[in-house]
Amino acid sequence: MPTRFSPLHMKSPDAESVCPLLLSLSAPLGARLVWSGETMADQEGSIAVPEFSSLLQMDPYLKPFEQDFRRRYELLQKQLFQLEETEGGFDQFTRSYRSFGVQRQPDNSLFLKEWAPAAEALFLTGDFNDWNKFSHPYAKKEFGKWELILPPKHDGSPAVDHNSKLKVVVHTGDGQRLYRISPWAKYVTREEKTVIYDWVHWDPPHPYVHIHPRPKRPTSLRIYEAHVGIASPEPKVASYSNFTTNVLPRIKDLGYNCIQLMAIMEHAYYACFGYQITSFFAASSRYGTPDELKQLIDVAHSMGIVVLLDVVHSHACKNTEDGLNLFDGTDSCFFHSPPRGEHSLWDSRLFNYSSWEVLRFLLSNLRWWMEEYRFDGFRFDGVTSMLYHHHGIGTGFSGDYNEYFGLHVDEDSLVYLMLANHILHTLYPDCITIAEDVSGMPALCRKVQEGGLGFDYRLAMAIPDKWIQILKEFKDEDWNMGNIVFTLTNRRYGEKCIAYAESHDQALVGDKTLAFWLMDKEMYTNMSALIPMSPIIDRGIQLHKMIRLLTHGLGGEGYLNFIGNEFGHPEWLDFPREGNNQSYHYARRQFNLVDMDHLRYRQLYAFDRDMNRVEDQYGWLAAPPAFVSAKHEGDKVIVFDRANVLFIFNFHPNRSFQDYRVGVEAAGKYKIKLDSDEVRYGGHGRLDHNTDFFTEAQPFNGRSNSMLVYIPCRTAIVLANEEIDYCY
Repeated sequence: MPTRFSPLHMKSPDAESVCPLLLSLSAPLGARLVWSGETMADQEGSIAVPEFSSLLQMDPYLKPFEQDFRRRYELLQKQLFQLEETEGGFDQFTRSYRSFGVQRQPDNSLFLKEWAPAAEALFLTGDFNDWNKFSHPYAKKEFGKWELILPPKHDGSPAVDHNSKLKVVVHTGDGQRLYRISPWAKYVTREEKTVIYDWVHWDPPHPYVHIHPRPKRPTSLRIYEAHVGIASPEPKVASYSNFTTNVLPRIKDLGYNCIQLMAIMEHAYYACFGYQITSFFAASSRYGTPDELKQLIDVAHSMGIVVLLDVVHSHACKNTEDGLNLFDGTDSCFFHSPPRGEHSLWDSRLFNYSSWEVLRFLLSNLRWWMEEYRFDGFRFDGVTSMLYHHHGIGTGFSGDYNEYFGLHVDEDSLVYLMLANHILHTLYPDCITIAEDVSGMPALCRKVQEGGLGFDYRLAMAIPDKWIQILKEFKDEDWNMGNIVFTLTNRRYGEKCIAYAESHDQALVGDKTLAFWLMDKEMYTNMSALIPMSPIIDRGIQLHKMIRLLTHGLGGEGYLNFIGNEFGHPEWLDFPREGNNQSYHYARRQFNLVDMDHLRYRQLYAFDRDMNRVEDQYGWLAAPPAFVSAKHEGDKVIVFDRANVLFIFNFHPNRSFQDYRVGVEAAGKYKIKLDSDEVRYGGHGRLDHNTDFFTEAQPFNGRSNSMLVYIPCRTAIVLANEEIDYCY
């Protein structure tokens, strides 16, 4: 059976049959569209990208690759047209979670549907029929589909009870009998003594109903990256309810307006950090029930916080009994056959994005999380692996544009990402999508109408690597201010970036948090505020604040912090596994350290909170990129202004500067709004906050005005102009 519809199966469209959304994407207004049997084309024979000129204005060096952009856009149009012709449009197509899996009908009968193109027969077994393997066969339909209807019980209740177990029995062409979990299963659990997850029918009599509307999309995105399971000081798997009660108030207090939840999609192996997905529609049961996750998101919305899902569509776990792999007995159901369908480094399976039913599955998966749980968007994991046939393995990206175009680009997955972003932003205009891409693919974060992939943001992945490199390899006096500034500002113009000094990647076993790089074992003995700071603790606390503020102010159009790092969480992350005797010691966040008044973790927490609050007031993340007026190697000073806010950093380990001239564009009176040297932040209190700084009409370092300031060593200052209205 074919796994996708061919244009040869479709009738030629007339003007009325083409979706208006399709027309809005397909050609400039007034262009004559013709049907060539395969694609719609303009009179030149290929589809023009309607706003490609806007992309070229941003980056004229893309002009030689116009045909690549046209081809990609044409492939997208082909997908949209096929969706309109064969499925009634993408709105209906992406709601396939309402027809696949198990669906309760109004009369309490159950309708079941699966896609298993290579299967000889399908049966349903479970608690409801005492695990009879043959009593309930599915009927074979077109295109590899299988359907089954279970009438209600004599009392009118559904044939399968809520919270009872099920399995799909797959009979293969070579005579095997396989026991599988439905790919569309909405809830799976694992009993304590077992390894394999069970499919549990989730149909509560009183499901959770969301109360609070989605918050408005933030102008300045301040992201708190979090893992529910580690969000407790206790050595155990923490719960959704714990996160709702104990962690959400902290995030709100810290000034973050967005939470990025990791490891929510069900994964059989806890130590994979949520990146080896086994059940794509199931919220992980190790933290609680689906309703408890819905409540978590609802409460976050009540606080004005949007919630993003860390979605993994780049690959899938190799598990068979409780995963997608070999669902119908073949290695090419949801995936490419090996070797293309295997990721050699991740030991996982790779989706076949050219398959119609795989598109249905993945696009419906995105819609499911948006509709059922009311997530506000996604961080797409592993985008670099998706974009290239080489998956980035053994490949360095120099920025040469030929690296982003040509046969090594996987256009099936690239067009899938374009399609996903187009659908999400059409259905949910405030939806936020973030790409994890290390390659620097041009137009990744430009509109689909321009030929881009349609993401809102990309992660600035070079920034945390630079900070780790500096701390590992250079003495303080050898820090290169120009190189730091270059790394923080080296991003594609017109494409928004999420800046971060560290994420979960930097904390994983084999590495450690920035705080631990800075202070190491002294964090165990010298973090008390009741004793004088040792030189190591003093250096670590000051640089921890400065690194984060510099990244926040200069590095992007959004900012991300990983749970616990706001207060300088010590050590590293390591999940329970055989290699550590199944220990939870490093798979937790020690919030208790912040709650102790006498520990300096509280000071780092306070600085992180006030840094976000000052940004919320002045909005530099939503402003155009900063103007860097100074990066002085001898003085170890960096100065820049952004959103009419002046940032001054003195990284020198022992030199303070009196009457230091700094350039600033807007004239007027400036006041200190954030000072890393304040005593409450673990500083030395060397600055007088009652001081008014007046500009002089003396141009300096490329700015129209300048002023004299005092900047102590290892101190960062944020000053704002008192004569400017900062509403943004």
